[in-house]
Amino acid sequence: MKALATKTGRQLKRAKAMLVTAESCTGGWVAQAITSVAGSSAWFERGFVTYSNAAKQQMLGVSRKTLSKHGAVSEETAREMATRALVRGRGTVALAVTGIAGPGGGSAAKPVGTVCFAWAKKGARVRSETQRFRGGREAVRRQSVIRALRGVLELLQGA
Repeated sequence: MKALATKTGRQLKRAKAMLVTAESCTGGWVAQAITSVAGSSAWFERGFVTYSNAAKQQMLGVSRKTLSKHGAVSEETAREMATRALVRGRGTVALAVTGIAGPGGGSAAKPVGTVCFAWAKKGARVRSETQRFRGGREAVRRQSVIRALRGVLELLQGA
């Protein structure tokens, strides 16, 4: 993960971009991975850990309507988290992660391991996706951090 965070940092620095994170199920792990790289203050602006729906609303401004209609674990919520993180932070690139790490909390429609991501860049369309990861809580969270960072690289490369 350190190598991936280092590579992400190099690409952000090369692009003269500043990253903002909005995390739920990863609880700040993406920000921790990023800030484990020396010099990350050159490309990391801030991180929001919005574990509860109230935090998503208060800290980021995610709408109550989005949360009630689609749920906290949805691409709609992830997209709002990312776009609002750009507004509330001073970054130029944002990522958002929200999901069900387990062991409980899943349903037939959204089983444990369901994680929604979004990546936003000023002046570009927001990208989002849903993944279903296998494994226990730590495995789901670890895979989520990796996917979030890879998504930043893809966004910067215009994929």
